[in-house]
Amino acid sequence: MATTGADTAALMAEIEIEMMTDMFNKIAATCHKKCISSKYREPDLSKGEAICLDRCVAKWTQIHEQIGHKLVAVEMSGQKEGDKTK
Repeated sequence: MATTGADTAALMAEIEIEMMTDMFNKIAATCHKKCISSKYREPDLSKGEAICLDRCVAKWTQIHEQIGHKLVAVEMSGQKEGDKTK
């Protein structure tokens, strides 16, 4: 059974959703552990906790973006290499 463009697009979308969900869960767990005390004293975040969370999430998203750019560059160079060998 051959896969169609729609099947491939749906599969890619599903994989992307899984990856983003996984990234969100990792960010939430890591940044919560790093920035928020296990003893909740106030119902709201303190200024220090909020700043720590902002920085933590920014670092995760920056690294995620850099890795994405690297993967695209590697894929593009691989495709160019494949075109040369044909």
